[in-house]
Amino acid sequence: MLHEAETWVAVAFVLMVALFIYFGAHRMIGEALDRRSARIRKELDDARQLKEEAQKLVAEYRSRRESAEREAQEIVAAAQADAERIAQEAKAKMEDFVARRTKAAESKIAQAETQAVADVRAAAAEAAAAAAANVLSQTVKGSIADNLIEKSIRELGSKLN
Repeated sequence: MLHEAETWVAVAFVLMVALFIYFGAHRMIGEALDRRSARIRKELDDARQLKEEAQKLVAEYRSRRESAEREAQEIVAAAQADAERIAQEAKAKMEDFVARRTKAAESKIAQAETQAVADVRAAAAEAAAAAAANVLSQTVKGSIADNLIEKSIRELGSKLN
């Protein structure tokens, strides 16, 4: 048994384990494993915290995006309402403008009619006066005729106008 290699390997193994125990290698290995476990646990906690922060940021950005979309829709709706209001105001102004222009044109037409009637009356009065003067001048002669014609012309002009 002392000559076999397995025996000496076993003895060396037992001695090595005894030396490790004597010098506290098992404590150092345990502490190293504990430190490594704590470091891994800390990294996992940091990763979990970063994940939670990222989820909060994603939720916040989604909320901001939805808010911006709502605001954009409100702006578009307000712009459409303004455009409709402006179009209605423009239509009302155009109708008012057309009504005023029509009224002004009708007024000018009425004035032109009145002026034309007055011009026709004046022309008729002048023609009547000329005809009367012509008739009287042919029938009445002398200074009486001249006085009568002048008087009639003056009266006729004032009576017709």
